[in-house]
Amino acid sequence: MTVTESPSLSTCTVQIERRGGRGEAGARALERHLRDTPGVHDVDVSFRTGSARITYDESVTSEERLREAVRDRDVSIEDTPDTETDEAASRSELRQESVFVGLTLFGMVTGFATGWLDGPPLLMWTGYGAAYVFGGWYGLKGAVETLRHRAVDIDLLMIVAAIGALSIGAPFEGAMLLFLFSLSNTLQHYAIGRSRRAIKSLIEMRPDEAQILRDGEEVTVPIDDVTVGDVFIVRPGDKIPLDGVVTSGEGTVDQASLTGESVPVPKESGDEVFGGTINESGSLEIEVTRQAHESAISRLINMVENAQSEKAPTQRLIDRLEQPYVLGVFALTIAAIAIPLGLGSGFTSTFYRAMTLMVAASPCAVIISTPAAVLSAIASGGRQGVLFKGGEHVEAAAQIDAVAFDKTGTLTQGDTQLTDVLVRETAAESLTDDGLLALAAAVQARSEHHLARATMTAADELSLDVPDAERFQSAAGKGVRADIEARTIHIGNRSYFRTVLENAAIEGLEPGLDRLQTLEAEGKTSVIVAQEDGDDVTVLGWLAFTDTVRPGVAEMITDLRSLGVEHIVMLTGDNERVAQRIAEEVGIDEVQAELLPEEKVATIERLVDQHENVAMVGDGVNDAPALATATLGIAMGGAGTDVALDTADVVLMGDDLSKVPYVLSLGRKTRRTLTINLAIAFGAIALMVGTILLRGIPLPLAVVGHEGSTVLVSLNGLRLLGYRD
Repeated sequence: MTVTESPSLSTCTVQIERRGGRGEAGARALERHLRDTPGVHDVDVSFRTGSARITYDESVTSEERLREAVRDRDVSIEDTPDTETDEAASRSELRQESVFVGLTLFGMVTGFATGWLDGPPLLMWTGYGAAYVFGGWYGLKGAVETLRHRAVDIDLLMIVAAIGALSIGAPFEGAMLLFLFSLSNTLQHYAIGRSRRAIKSLIEMRPDEAQILRDGEEVTVPIDDVTVGDVFIVRPGDKIPLDGVVTSGEGTVDQASLTGESVPVPKESGDEVFGGTINESGSLEIEVTRQAHESAISRLINMVENAQSEKAPTQRLIDRLEQPYVLGVFALTIAAIAIPLGLGSGFTSTFYRAMTLMVAASPCAVIISTPAAVLSAIASGGRQGVLFKGGEHVEAAAQIDAVAFDKTGTLTQGDTQLTDVLVRETAAESLTDDGLLALAAAVQARSEHHLARATMTAADELSLDVPDAERFQSAAGKGVRADIEARTIHIGNRSYFRTVLENAAIEGLEPGLDRLQTLEAEGKTSVIVAQEDGDDVTVLGWLAFTDTVRPGVAEMITDLRSLGVEHIVMLTGDNERVAQRIAEEVGIDEVQAELLPEEKVATIERLVDQHENVAMVGDGVNDAPALATATLGIAMGGAGTDVALDTADVVLMGDDLSKVPYVLSLGRKTRRTLTINLAIAFGAIALMVGTILLRGIPLPLAVVGHEGSTVLVSLNGLRLLGYRD
């Protein structure tokens, strides 16, 4: 899949083979190879999750060339990832790993028991041989693959330590190391796989077929063959196959899997529904509004594919340090052998102590601490209808100090309604209220603005005869104009008439602005309608609109403050009075009103300067630049435009603002989990290394401490799968 980021830069996610083992040094080597490819700007590769995310310049290279560059390093590409076959293969591999762990344990116990009971040496060495073969199989395979990329990793450390133990007559210690190493590796595979499966279950939400009405009959067709405008039928208990609008019938739809809403949502004619949700009651006829590849669930799946491959900053840092750290452990081990031998110590005791030091210093727990937690957090968010587009955004959510909200469609319902159509007294003889509304509807028919939609809805309800308009022009954040017959109709706020028409002498402007102020004092968003005929511009009247605050906004603001958010701001293109009224109602600290899109960006930049980490929540096209500028961009998934969804870092798949505190809370919980995991991992290493250097400990104890800390951080990270706010 390719996602365009700019006219020349694109990002593709290539699904590659997944490999066992703890280290990702081979992935780093592949990253270096891809970065050397002309046109590549950024790369994230993980064999653990089986993905390579590449940002490249389309004018220099192509996705197919990048795939060839991956294959040049003998890395297999999965052209059809996320299929049932792929999942079955993953389960089969996990079962095989589990069997190998069991055989390793059996061989280790057999060898130890036979030696302890002074049994046949052949049986003892057969048992230890089985433990070494089955326990070291995946580690050796991973080490060889990494060496082929001219790198070293933790797998190689463990294999060398096990062989070293065997060489000094400590086969049991080596077998125990391989057993616990393979066991924790299998648990890691399970942990990461569970996180992946929790996310990949989204794919199962999408039906393969739809019941389409064709010539009055129901026909079953694949969803990829359904086109916009087709009408399909869903009965109680059926999954809705595609996004659409209800044309007939009433019922309730369970949207929890997509939006996180806990209560089924009533649906009737005119309501939007999403593919992958479940019709609980009533039969519905639904007209398709998006094809399969454009549906909300398809966008969600595509975003998840990118999210799995985009790493958190902590993970990036650890991945970069892995290779030098492993080389450092090798150097430490060599020094632990060479220095005592040079001082006259015995070889066996010195080598045993060096192998113990190698095991204790290996960073297995450090390496797995971050992905186990971050992938679990992404999966947990997905279950709640919150999509993080990458691990770095989970960590960013933990640091937010200020939050900025768009008003219309975000803090408010976005179902703006026309409340007043007022004709100026001097125009009353030649113009009626319906006539003024028809002119306004003609001009705004080509606008996507929420006020324009409200105007069109009001005209439709009155069945007005709306004339044709030509040469439509829009001034972002200010107003619109178009020609109707021999005159030009202007519709705009005070900024439009003071800037766009600043050089025109406008009859009735001052009284018109006074009327705007009166309407705005009543909490209504208002615009002036004026006519330009030749050189004369005359105010014809006013339109006023209202919007309602979403339920629970005040409680959401309170929850943000309880999380430590210092400053909450409203950004809007609406007038100051309306914005202030809503801000006072819900408890917002600061209002920035009558903003153009570029002014929203400037405000976000100022907030970042003041508070460093700022989240922006919005839904519209004009919010996209601000979403991109903020530390964390959060888009409303249900009401949001495609541009806002593509630009944001986090998507709320439902229009539930209570999920904003959940996003920050999950980020903070993940950060605490990462801190605990890293403390456990580094603490175990420091404690064991210090003890070995000062007093010495047996190799089995180092093995238990090393692998035990790895298992512990994996399980601690998995706890985030069940996180609730």
